[in-house]
Amino acid sequence: MTKRDCYEVLGVDRGADMEEIKKSYRKLALKYHPDRNPNDKGAEEKFKELGHAYEILSDPQSRAAYDQYGHAAFDSRNRGPSGFHDPSDIFREVFGNSSIFEDLFGGGERRQGGAERGDDLRYDIELTFMEAAMGCEKEIALTKQDSCETCRGSGAERGATTKVCSTCGGRGQVITSRGIFSIAQTCPRCEGHGRIVDKPCRACGGTGRRERTTSIKIKVPPGVDGGSRLRSAGNGEAGARGGPPGDLYVVLHVKRHEIFGREGDDLLCDVPISFVQAALGAVIPVPTLTDTADIKVPPGTQAGTVFRLKGKGIRNVQGYGSGDLLARVLIEIPTHLNAAQRAKLDEFAQLCDESVHPMKKSFLEKAKSLFS
Repeated sequence: MTKRDCYEVLGVDRGADMEEIKKSYRKLALKYHPDRNPNDKGAEEKFKELGHAYEILSDPQSRAAYDQYGHAAFDSRNRGPSGFHDPSDIFREVFGNSSIFEDLFGGGERRQGGAERGDDLRYDIELTFMEAAMGCEKEIALTKQDSCETCRGSGAERGATTKVCSTCGGRGQVITSRGIFSIAQTCPRCEGHGRIVDKPCRACGGTGRRERTTSIKIKVPPGVDGGSRLRSAGNGEAGARGGPPGDLYVVLHVKRHEIFGREGDDLLCDVPISFVQAALGAVIPVPTLTDTADIKVPPGTQAGTVFRLKGKGIRNVQGYGSGDLLARVLIEIPTHLNAAQRAKLDEFAQLCDESVHPMKKSFLEKAKSLFS
């Protein structure tokens, strides 16, 4: 198969300097890296092609040979001048030994002496509607990696000493040379920590952490809604070898209420009233979060009319006052009438003319016009 031009593969001009070549390789290698494109054979082939092109153009001697003879300057084994078999070697050389994807997407944090920040944790909790609206305090039991009580998180037995790893000289990495490149890899002896404890803690195996169940109190502020996330600093997993703990993120889920609904900070409530109350007017008590309040229903109120009670809604979680209570009236039609009640309604119907039902009159006139 014909190989593509190395400059074309990397998207640079033939006169590009080393900085341009390296910048272009970094951008494209991240785009087509197998970790970002799982099970994508096309991306995998492009990643290999990029590594091969960069290997050739990054070395002045091999680049000069390529500029003069093209791919024929190298043997038929599809290898660059330094003999790399795996394009991941080139990737690691360019980006360094640390995981580039941890750097980009928030991996673990390592400190001097092997201490590492603990992982953040997520805990989902269900609240009643009133707990979310009014605020509450919850106690949760969380099983997680906590600081070892025996060594107090240090990972070492009492009286143990810590010394610099003789294999990597405290760097946490060992350097191996492959042709013109030097490759940094995690030190196999100290596992990248750079230091070694001569007597690791027997209780935790030298990690400074042990699994246990901890009770944590969570204060839920008034006004939270479903999907809200509370951060409890320092209540995630303990850090390895004395590192700082991660954080706990509590995700809230709110149950439906049998009377109230919610729209932002406004409280919603459907209030049934009788046909007579709607026709003649009335003062109707409606429930609120803490007590009851009255709404004045004027005569002739129609179904679906919404009455607003200022400040009777849900307290804003950021402290910006409270929403309103929106009470929507629903007119309940009487059922199971006895003879006397039916007679009175028949008498009322006989007394009504079109002026009593203006909406009905308007509708009939519009409907009639359809056929005229």
